[in-house]
Amino acid sequence: MSDHACGSCSSSGSGCTSQDCSPEDMKLKKTLSKIKHKIVVISGKGGVGKSTVATNIAVALSLAGKQVGLLDVDVHGPSVPRLLCLEDQKPHIGHEIIEPISYSKNLWVMSLGFMLPSKEDPVIWRGPVKIGLIKQFVQDVAWGDLDFLIVDCPPGTGDEPLSTLQTLGSDAQAIIVTTPQGIAVDDVRRSVNFCKQVGNPILGLIENMSGFVCPDCGSIHNIFNTGGGEALAKETGVKFLGKIPLDPEVGRSGDEGYPIVRVDHEGITGKALNAIIKPILNISETLQENLKMPSVNDLKAKNGMIRIAIPVAGGKLCMHFGHCEQFALMDVDTMTKGVVATNMETPPPHEPGILPKWIADQGVQLVLAGGMGAKAQSLFTDAGVRVVVGAPAESPENVVASYLAGTLVTGQNTCDH
Repeated sequence: MSDHACGSCSSSGSGCTSQDCSPEDMKLKKTLSKIKHKIVVISGKGGVGKSTVATNIAVALSLAGKQVGLLDVDVHGPSVPRLLCLEDQKPHIGHEIIEPISYSKNLWVMSLGFMLPSKEDPVIWRGPVKIGLIKQFVQDVAWGDLDFLIVDCPPGTGDEPLSTLQTLGSDAQAIIVTTPQGIAVDDVRRSVNFCKQVGNPILGLIENMSGFVCPDCGSIHNIFNTGGGEALAKETGVKFLGKIPLDPEVGRSGDEGYPIVRVDHEGITGKALNAIIKPILNISETLQENLKMPSVNDLKAKNGMIRIAIPVAGGKLCMHFGHCEQFALMDVDTMTKGVVATNMETPPPHEPGILPKWIADQGVQLVLAGGMGAKAQSLFTDAGVRVVVGAPAESPENVVASYLAGTLVTGQNTCDH
């Protein structure tokens, strides 16, 4: 999938339109456009406490004032309803829409567990039915405007996590959960490689059940191995989000339907979870900061010069970043704020992740674009290149002149997904 492509279709050319997509795909795209950040919690190993981690992350984000959706796609073992004491709730199902269950004013929840006639009933479904349910739970649930959608997946690298990532799009990020033991780490290593192969970024790795919190003295005892998850993160180049101890209070509160971050946020485990939440909260704030219109002085000049890149097709700024024919690389004197040189360069064949690196290698500090997907934007951020989207389809000279004069008016990101 290219950096500009719609997450709900495989269309190319001018982008996702009603001619390219089915009504269902257009509905999915509309739903996803209202969700700023999509985070999928996965693990290659069962029994690592993934649902508990996902639930506590969702609750903590909601307590921080964020609008959050929590989606449980564990078809065969939906545990989120119990973890939130919502087992008796039933969602309202209307015409082509499902209303999620409200846990609080900031948190809405959806799970197959709400729809089963009895919690003793097994779900005996094959892959295609599960895939259809996952897509329906994304596109047909009235999530509204969300800062975060947290998705709790069953263990493994099969139908559910694959379908979830494909449905949410290439900008959905994964949080991988493991326990410190070697047998768990071996299975979770497959999850890291799974994300890399399907092309979704990994937000980070969490080591759960790392040490035991003594209920009598409150100290942590390493009765099992510790540090396995942290070592795996270092080995694979994945950010390590932190350790969560094995705490009897977590099990008790989970059974009773009260997330530990809500009832004991000052305890050892609550503080560990809160430390993990901080970098997750920061991704929202960092992205918004990076997308603000930077001035010339905000950019890191080299010898008094900055370089601006404009994707061009037919002599004008190309509205879809991945479809450009050439890039206009324009050198600007930061003192006079004038363009001193312009070079037209042909980029390498377009493949996911290639253009951000190529642009950075050209010494570019700023890209002015019409439309660009969130994943490409994050890759530019990682490479130290600022991005402005929504620029008009005018000549690169006019676009840069407007930017330097402080009169550049930006519109909608034509690839906002």
